[in-house]
Amino acid sequence: MGNLLGSWRFKEPSTVEECDSTWGSDSESDEPVAEDDSGISDSVSPAESDRAAGDTSPQLTESPESVPKMKRSFYAARDLYKYRHSYPNYRKSRQPNEYRNLRFYLNKIPLVPDGIYIEEILTKWRGDYDKLEHNHTYIQWLFPLREQGLNFYAHELTQDEIKEFQSTREAKRRFLAAYSLMLDFYGIKLLDKSGNVARAPNWQERFQHLNESQHNYLRITRILKSLGELGYEAFKAPLVHLFLEESLCHNTIPNMQHSVLEYYVYTIRLPATRRRLLRYARQHYRPAHAFLWGPAPKRRGGGVGGSVGAGSSGIRAPAPTPERQRRGEESITSTSASSGIIVSSHDAMMCQDLAGGGMKGCAGLGSNMAGLEGALRIVGVRGERNKYNEIVPL
Repeated sequence: MGNLLGSWRFKEPSTVEECDSTWGSDSESDEPVAEDDSGISDSVSPAESDRAAGDTSPQLTESPESVPKMKRSFYAARDLYKYRHSYPNYRKSRQPNEYRNLRFYLNKIPLVPDGIYIEEILTKWRGDYDKLEHNHTYIQWLFPLREQGLNFYAHELTQDEIKEFQSTREAKRRFLAAYSLMLDFYGIKLLDKSGNVARAPNWQERFQHLNESQHNYLRITRILKSLGELGYEAFKAPLVHLFLEESLCHNTIPNMQHSVLEYYVYTIRLPATRRRLLRYARQHYRPAHAFLWGPAPKRRGGGVGGSVGAGSSGIRAPAPTPERQRRGEESITSTSASSGIIVSSHDAMMCQDLAGGGMKGCAGLGSNMAGLEGALRIVGVRGERNKYNEIVPL
């Protein structure tokens, strides 16, 4: 029996629809689109209040209507499916667990190959945007994952190391400082311990850079994933919402639209939170008929539409892309817990990253709220809810 269980492998999804259960327990008619269903509370930050009174944002020339027609990326959908399900086919390494990511955050070892300690990065690199832009070895150490990145000197996280990291106050303090460092690099400031964010004073210059320096989009995907791995799942939604608002409503980062919708939203484990963000995006996406990330339309007979749209066949359809329901996708846990017609630069870099190393991981958190709360209790993490009704570690 032991050998049989040891050789068992989870059957991976083969289509975008099988990877995405966002709308599996929801439907178009359940909640009117006209209502504000973004999950954002009435309280807003000072920066958001200023924009509401009269937005004077510089509008970049590129409009959503000028973006080429696209389809959902299977490479992105599969990668994020594995992440959300805690890498179901992960095989534990036979090498001893040296906790190198934790030791780096405890300032005991430097990152390799540059030989730089975490304290030097946190104290001397803040505001040094040239260094943060052109150095490509630090990001895998600052935001570790249970998958191989482009820096092969960086070590993948393990489940045991994650538990140790989440229970070490010094490591968590430095991790949030590293997150704040990167937010500043992107023109964003962290407002509070609940993960809420807003434009930083230098947002105009940094958003312009972010719109042009698209390799940072892959970095942001990694940052979002790492937040979830190390106990800050609730920090994702505020950042993703800000990127949706800036790219869709204010047109300050138009080149980011595809990455936000195809990658950032789907790093979030809770389907209800993804639905709120996608409803907000659908309200502002233009042209509206080209929105690919909505729910599957219902047939007149009341069943879920089974016709294939742009999200799977590559043929453009006049209506939003249908997505098949996949019952129970988000409830798959273990005992403890993107190809298109137009391939974006983010997709191309993701493919390179996947080619560089196997997708590894370990079964962990479930995707429903109860599973998330239970897992947090198991590792001893106490928390409160932010305005997205998500748990924030104290």
